[in-house]
Amino acid sequence: MSLKPRILIITGYGLNCQKESAAAFRHAGAHDVRLIHLHDLITDPRPLDSAHLLMLIGGFSYGDHVAAGRAFATRLKYSLATPFKKFIADGKLILGVCNGFQILMKLGLLPDSGEGRFIQKATITENICGRFYDAWVHLKINPLSPCIYTKGLPSLELPSRHGEGRILFKDDTVAARIKENHQDVLHYTGPDGKPTEDFPYNPNGTEGGLAGLCNSTGRVFGLMPHPEAAILPWTHPQALSRSRRGDLPGKGEGLALFVNAVDFIRHGL
Repeated sequence: MSLKPRILIITGYGLNCQKESAAAFRHAGAHDVRLIHLHDLITDPRPLDSAHLLMLIGGFSYGDHVAAGRAFATRLKYSLATPFKKFIADGKLILGVCNGFQILMKLGLLPDSGEGRFIQKATITENICGRFYDAWVHLKINPLSPCIYTKGLPSLELPSRHGEGRILFKDDTVAARIKENHQDVLHYTGPDGKPTEDFPYNPNGTEGGLAGLCNSTGRVFGLMPHPEAAILPWTHPQALSRSRRGDLPGKGEGLALFVNAVDFIRHGL
């Protein structure tokens, strides 16, 4: 069975990466990509029924007041909890990038929505450096992770831009379970290629260099760096030098995450 991937991207209230996110999915081969304002989705959640993948994008939802993603997550929790639970129970995909990742964490969908409830077991808070930081980062991918977005990828280089990216877990038990289940998908790496907590290679100081994680099924995935901002080779800071040397790749490294998701849907979820 081959499905025609249908992608739904939530917009509004300070989220601002919808155009490049939609472009990423279209470059990956998904032509049915719909943008929907959160207010419209709350008013009529039926678009979730036909979508295969829901994306929560980057930006500054509600101005990051109280904490990044907190207000947006709270509104989702009390307005769309039932449709979200069904969406996940049906085995559909969710991708959260930067502010979208922060929302997923504060909503309780990552690292897992335990027992069908939205129970927050982790959060994302201020960078240890104490400021917003914008730079490209090197990422190592856990080859044992169930994450469908990163299958077959050893590493990535992506742009990262955030002021609140440090991942904290409720307790050591939650952190241990994530490692045991290989839900620790991405890690910032230093010049030696090993996970690091050192700035600027790790822009936020998360313990163990964790940059992204998935739920136990691998179908819900959140990360701080922006793959949608790296779908074309010309967005890389060394693009001109690479072009002059003749070794500019044909596509940006971030595109592979979207291709994996689209291919997974095509093969029947």
